[in-house]
Amino acid sequence: MASPLQGSSCRTPQADAVSKLRPVSPQSILIWGASLAGLGVLLGAFGAHWLRPRLDAQAFEWLQTGLTYQFVHSLAILAVALILIWYRSTSIPPASEFLPHAAYAFILGVMLFSGSLYLMAVGAPRWLGLVAPVGGLLLVLGWLALIVSLLRM
Repeated sequence: MASPLQGSSCRTPQADAVSKLRPVSPQSILIWGASLAGLGVLLGAFGAHWLRPRLDAQAFEWLQTGLTYQFVHSLAILAVALILIWYRSTSIPPASEFLPHAAYAFILGVMLFSGSLYLMAVGAPRWLGLVAPVGGLLLVLGWLALIVSLLRM
């Protein structure tokens, strides 16, 4: 009979399902970071060469702000993936489960923050600007998760 402290007598189907999930792949995080960076280059070129003459000053500023945040956080996503690769290659026991969450927060934050600014720049309704702070909050939470992870290493 297993000890209750081992948790086997208290297992639920949900706990079993979660325990079977594959650990986050640093490769998938690298792909997300590189994809967002590449998309930023494309959007920047499209914005500078085709959209700029068609946008007013406010719309172009939204585009520029979105691109800046996208590039910075694409690099942060790549850094998180590289830290995960390094960390998993060492014999150091896992210190923080927050590191993959930092990448997820950055990815979703870029999509919401920069995405809402891009859409407003090309004429989407201004109420979409209410989405940007949610994305910004996710970006901040990503940085906090990264800081906590680094402090636990």
